[in-house]
Amino acid sequence: MKFDNETEIAYAVAVRFFGIRKCVCVPNVSWGLLRYEADLLVLTGSDYLYEVEIKTSYQDLKRDKNKKHQHHNNICRKLFFAIPEKLRFAINEIPERAGIIIIKPDGWYDYIRPAMINKNCPKLDSEKKFQLARLGAMRMWKWIRI
Repeated sequence: MKFDNETEIAYAVAVRFFGIRKCVCVPNVSWGLLRYEADLLVLTGSDYLYEVEIKTSYQDLKRDKNKKHQHHNNICRKLFFAIPEKLRFAINEIPERAGIIIIKPDGWYDYIRPAMINKNCPKLDSEKKFQLARLGAMRMWKWIRI
Protein backbone atom coordinates (compact mmCIF):
# COMPACT_ATOMS: atom_id res chain seq x y z
CA MET A 1 0.00 0.00 0.00
CA LYS A 2 1.10 3.55 -0.71
CA PHE A 3 -1.48 5.17 1.57
CA ASP A 4 -2.35 7.75 -1.05
CA ASN A 5 -5.95 6.84 -1.95
CA GLU A 6 -9.14 7.46 0.01
CA THR A 7 -9.61 3.89 1.26
CA GLU A 8 -6.02 3.52 2.48
CA ILE A 9 -6.05 6.95 4.14
CA ALA A 10 -9.37 6.18 5.87
CA TYR A 11 -7.86 2.92 7.14
CA ALA A 12 -4.76 4.68 8.50
CA VAL A 13 -6.82 7.39 10.20
CA ALA A 14 -9.33 4.96 11.72
CA VAL A 15 -6.87 2.28 12.83
CA ARG A 16 -3.71 4.20 13.63
CA PHE A 17 -4.81 7.75 14.50
CA PHE A 18 -8.14 7.29 16.31
CA GLY A 19 -7.96 3.57 17.11
CA ILE A 20 -10.80 1.23 16.20
CA ARG A 21 -10.71 -0.30 19.68
CA LYS A 22 -11.51 3.08 21.24
CA CYS A 23 -13.77 4.73 18.66
CA VAL A 24 -16.53 3.81 16.22
CA CYS A 25 -15.23 4.77 12.75
CA VAL A 26 -17.64 4.69 9.80
CA PRO A 27 -16.51 5.54 6.26
CA ASN A 28 -18.56 7.16 3.50
CA VAL A 29 -21.64 8.26 5.38
CA SER A 30 -23.81 9.81 2.68
CA TRP A 31 -27.17 9.91 4.46
CA GLY A 32 -28.72 9.37 7.86
CA LEU A 33 -26.82 11.92 9.97
CA LEU A 34 -25.55 14.81 7.86
CA ARG A 35 -26.99 16.68 4.90
CA TYR A 36 -23.82 15.95 2.91
CA GLU A 37 -21.45 13.01 2.50
CA ALA A 38 -18.74 12.57 5.10
CA ASP A 39 -15.64 10.59 4.15
CA LEU A 40 -15.23 9.28 7.70
CA LEU A 41 -17.23 9.82 10.89
CA VAL A 42 -15.68 8.98 14.24
CA LEU A 43 -17.65 8.51 17.45
CA THR A 44 -15.39 8.97 20.46
CA GLY A 45 -15.64 7.19 23.78
CA SER A 46 -17.01 10.41 25.25
CA ASP A 47 -19.90 10.39 22.74
CA TYR A 48 -18.70 13.22 20.49
CA LEU A 49 -18.76 12.89 16.71
CA TYR A 50 -15.82 13.98 14.55
CA GLU A 51 -15.71 14.36 10.78
CA VAL A 52 -12.65 13.50 8.70
CA GLU A 53 -12.47 14.89 5.18
CA ILE A 54 -10.03 12.93 3.03
CA LYS A 55 -8.30 14.60 0.10
CA THR A 56 -6.01 12.79 -2.32
CA SER A 57 -5.23 15.48 -4.91
CA TYR A 58 -4.45 19.17 -4.90
CA GLN A 59 -7.39 19.86 -7.21
CA ASP A 60 -9.77 18.04 -4.88
CA LEU A 61 -8.43 20.01 -1.93
CA LYS A 62 -8.95 23.34 -3.73
CA ARG A 63 -12.46 22.31 -4.88
CA ASP A 64 -13.46 21.68 -1.28
CA LYS A 65 -13.53 25.44 -0.70
CA ASN A 66 -16.46 25.66 -3.15
CA LYS A 67 -18.67 23.22 -1.26
CA LYS A 68 -21.82 24.94 -0.09
CA HIS A 69 -21.87 23.27 3.33
CA GLN A 70 -18.19 24.01 4.16
CA HIS A 71 -18.39 21.08 6.63
CA HIS A 72 -20.52 23.16 9.01
CA ASN A 73 -23.09 21.15 10.94
CA ASN A 74 -24.58 20.87 14.42
CA ILE A 75 -23.44 17.33 15.08
CA CYS A 76 -19.64 17.15 14.62
CA ARG A 77 -17.53 18.52 17.46
CA LYS A 78 -14.31 18.50 15.41
CA LEU A 79 -13.32 18.54 11.75
CA PHE A 80 -10.10 16.98 10.47
CA PHE A 81 -8.55 16.87 7.02
CA ALA A 82 -6.46 13.80 6.23
CA ILE A 83 -4.13 14.03 3.27
CA PRO A 84 -1.29 11.94 1.85
CA GLU A 85 2.31 13.03 2.31
CA LYS A 86 2.46 14.25 -1.29
CA LEU A 87 0.02 17.09 -0.35
CA ARG A 88 2.01 18.37 2.61
CA PHE A 89 2.86 21.47 0.54
CA ALA A 90 -0.86 22.37 0.35
CA ILE A 91 -1.83 22.54 4.02
CA ASN A 92 -2.52 26.25 3.62
CA GLU A 93 -5.60 25.23 1.57
CA ILE A 94 -7.16 23.56 4.63
CA PRO A 95 -9.59 25.62 6.76
CA GLU A 96 -7.99 26.98 9.94
CA ARG A 97 -10.59 25.32 12.17
CA ALA A 98 -9.72 21.86 10.83
CA GLY A 99 -7.14 19.56 12.31
CA ILE A 100 -4.54 18.24 9.86
CA ILE A 101 -3.40 14.63 9.67
CA ILE A 102 -0.76 13.74 7.07
CA ILE A 103 -0.58 10.08 6.19
CA LYS A 104 2.94 8.96 5.32
CA PRO A 105 3.70 6.26 2.70
CA ASP A 106 4.26 3.68 5.47
CA GLY A 107 0.70 4.25 6.76
CA TRP A 108 1.70 6.16 9.88
CA TYR A 109 0.90 9.81 10.37
CA ASP A 110 2.11 13.26 11.30
CA TYR A 111 -0.39 15.19 13.38
CA ILE A 112 0.22 18.71 12.11
CA ARG A 113 -2.52 20.72 13.76
CA PRO A 114 -5.32 20.00 16.25
CA ALA A 115 -8.91 20.72 15.30
CA MET A 116 -10.82 23.57 16.86
CA ILE A 117 -13.75 22.50 19.03
CA ASN A 118 -17.30 23.29 17.94
CA LYS A 119 -18.57 24.24 21.40
CA ASN A 120 -22.19 24.32 20.19
CA CYS A 121 -22.06 20.63 19.39
CA PRO A 122 -23.70 18.31 21.96
CA LYS A 123 -22.78 14.73 22.71
CA LEU A 124 -24.55 12.22 20.48
CA ASP A 125 -27.77 10.90 21.96
CA SER A 126 -28.65 7.20 21.92
CA GLU A 127 -30.75 7.50 18.77
CA LYS A 128 -27.93 9.09 16.74
CA LYS A 129 -25.34 6.66 18.13
CA PHE A 130 -27.54 3.76 17.05
CA GLN A 131 -27.99 5.33 13.61
CA LEU A 132 -24.21 5.62 13.17
CA ALA A 133 -23.68 2.03 14.30
CA ARG A 134 -26.41 0.87 11.93
CA LEU A 135 -24.85 2.73 9.00
CA GLY A 136 -21.47 1.22 9.87
CA ALA A 137 -22.89 -2.29 10.08
CA MET A 138 -24.53 -1.82 6.67
CA ARG A 139 -21.08 -1.18 5.16
CA MET A 140 -19.81 -4.66 5.97
CA TRP A 141 -22.49 -6.53 4.05
CA LYS A 142 -21.17 -5.42 0.68
CA TRP A 143 -17.99 -7.39 1.45
CA ILE A 144 -19.75 -10.62 2.45
CA ARG A 145 -20.56 -13.09 -0.29
CA ILE A 146 -22.66 -16.20 0.21
